[in-house]
Amino acid sequence: MDEEDLTAALLEGWAMQVESTEYLPVGAGSYHWSVVDRSGISWFVKVDDLSVLETSPQEAFNDLRRSFTTALTLRRDTGLEFIVAPIPATDGAVLRPITPRYALSVFPMVDGAAGTFGPHRSEDLAEMVAVLADLHRATAGVAHIAPRADLRLPGRDRLHEALLDLHGPWAGGPHAEPARKLLVRHQARVRRWLVDFDRLVDVVRETAPGWVITHGEPHPGNVIRTPGGLRLVDWTTVQLAPPERDLWMLTTAFTTMIGADPVGVDDELLAGYTRTTGRTVTPAGIALYRRWWVLADVANYTSDLRRPHGEGEDAAAALTYLAGNLETAEA
Repeated sequence: MDEEDLTAALLEGWAMQVESTEYLPVGAGSYHWSVVDRSGISWFVKVDDLSVLETSPQEAFNDLRRSFTTALTLRRDTGLEFIVAPIPATDGAVLRPITPRYALSVFPMVDGAAGTFGPHRSEDLAEMVAVLADLHRATAGVAHIAPRADLRLPGRDRLHEALLDLHGPWAGGPHAEPARKLLVRHQARVRRWLVDFDRLVDVVRETAPGWVITHGEPHPGNVIRTPGGLRLVDWTTVQLAPPERDLWMLTTAFTTMIGADPVGVDDELLAGYTRTTGRTVTPAGIALYRRWWVLADVANYTSDLRRPHGEGEDAAAALTYLAGNLETAEA
């Protein structure tokens, strides 16, 4: 896809006459541009590659459209100003195909300071709790359209295949065999994590009547600080799910997992959430999503490194991240 396809799709879908485009090497899993139209307004334009997901491109398109529709409904119908929702096209669509492989969406360009992946600043924690409480209390307005969590670990089948194929060697590329050796050394730990994951799922599934609308990844990399308050971006992962799916990223469970210093205010923050929403936060829910994060990364990076690959930076990074997850202390 070249930028002529992009500008043509913006004109056709949003009646946007493009003055300039600038590619933005930010985020992961999608491609992004800053686009200025002829009236001088800047837009954040997102292109998703539908071919890289586990489902078919059409299913991936439908899932993404459902997520973006949920975000737009939350912003438009429930008045949650912290949600950075897509701008509908002239026909009302939140997502439009450019080709069978690529899908296009448009967002407002937010004037503020974006965070990076890691722990939240201590001065932002109380506001983040308030933001998530407001989001969770808006569940009734989108329960009929939002995707629902199934508590299945993404990529588990491929991880299982890898664990059965450790007699070696792996020949997908230069980083395949080092990845196999890592998994050989840590296979007992991974199997133990999977057993614990299943135990926690059984506990958390019992809380399903109290599930709420969740963002899914409310870490600082998806937060923009503005003069009007925090803004939450990237609603690709929005789901009806346990509230802990969001809240765990404000806790010591998250900070210690990524090797950061714990903020040590879990009880105070979660008690504040409970006072605001009336919802109890369960230790099993927090533990499930910590376990989920590590296992999903292990499954993803293992799958990437078993596939054919070359000497590129992405494959080398995948090996580094796989090692980081497998060699961490008991997660």
